[in-house]
Amino acid sequence: MSNSGTARKGAAARLAALAEDSFGGPLPLALRTWDGSEAGPPGTSTVVVRHRRALRRLLWHPGELGLAQAYVTGEIDVDGDLGEALRTMWRAAGEQAVHQPQVTVADRARALRTLVRLGALGPPPAPPASQSRLRGTLHSRARDRAAISHHYDLSNAFYTFLLDDTMAYSCAYWPDRASDTGLAQAQRAKLELICDKLRLRPGDRLLDVGCGWGALTLHAAEHHDVHVTAVTLAEEQATYVREQARARGLEDRVEVRCQDYREPAGDRYDAVVSIEMGEHVGDAEYPAFTRLLHDRARPGGRVLLQQMSRGERAPGGGAFIEAFIAPDMHMRPLGETVTLIEGAGLEVVGAEAMREHYVRTVAAWSRTLEDGWDEAVRLIGEEGARVWRLYLVGGGLAFEQGRMGVDQILAVRPESPAGAGS
Repeated sequence: MSNSGTARKGAAARLAALAEDSFGGPLPLALRTWDGSEAGPPGTSTVVVRHRRALRRLLWHPGELGLAQAYVTGEIDVDGDLGEALRTMWRAAGEQAVHQPQVTVADRARALRTLVRLGALGPPPAPPASQSRLRGTLHSRARDRAAISHHYDLSNAFYTFLLDDTMAYSCAYWPDRASDTGLAQAQRAKLELICDKLRLRPGDRLLDVGCGWGALTLHAAEHHDVHVTAVTLAEEQATYVREQARARGLEDRVEVRCQDYREPAGDRYDAVVSIEMGEHVGDAEYPAFTRLLHDRARPGGRVLLQQMSRGERAPGGGAFIEAFIAPDMHMRPLGETVTLIEGAGLEVVGAEAMREHYVRTVAAWSRTLEDGWDEAVRLIGEEGARVWRLYLVGGGLAFEQGRMGVDQILAVRPESPAGAGS
């Protein structure tokens, strides 16, 4: 770090002093600003503020959203390991929250003068192109379709690049947690685990609600000789699954419906599955969703949900996730989800936590992204690739620290209202 008087008077020192006043503690990371000045502790990752516009974003959107906007546009970067930098910031934020200072009027006036000197005042910058722009009533069918399309219709070519050959975009499963099995094999183990829990037999009818790129649909049809109805809102996914069914000679066993899960369908199935789709349903709509799963299963039929969970204090995905990745999503503690499933008339017969498996899954996706960075940029642009870098690194950290979880919940529709069958 520079010790010159010029550096001490530069933007980095002013910004560091403002941050330390606001958060009540020393900077956990080094800081370098657009004028070349530096501040903060040596030997750590360095947050690089490339443009004053980043400060304006933070002024208008303090916290996670402003930081995310600045990162994906390249106005802020990290020189060093992004995951370690985020881990350090989370740790420091937790420690400083215990002794958060009382901000006075004089503190606010001093901060405003600093922002004026740094050129941070001005109208809000335009949101990044990659940020979602949803309109309409929350969880209306049109808005849900737009929310799903924002993320899942990004590009089949990109998801083919990122995912393994199963095209499973959900938590994998390592039966032997100490093994070094690759992601594709772990995804197949997850698909087989689900089929086993559902007790699929040749000729059974399976409903796959939120089928993604058909990993489970195709696996169940091909390896368990079942007839699968696959439902998705994403046009790109529906096209891919239909093409794969034709290529594998499974057209007589796979039907793909590009429709809202709420659209009328009176059929009943031997088994119903929903893999990491319940997070998109919405809090108010979830009881109707679980009732639909109950109604689509025949008496004695089995229902399996694989779903992410989060603590009561932060039920959504967070400002970044909701703005850039999965708008309108809602997560809740596992116990609340189980209660809602039981409230729909289903008997919960098992739940398996898979959080540790998601740490490995996301790490594998992140390695693929970094190893093929130039290809990712070619497919979805620099800003899109930066969105995914932040998404995967931040998501992996949330699972690692237990701020998010994922569980498989197995239930049965009772043979009659008075009792349950399995």
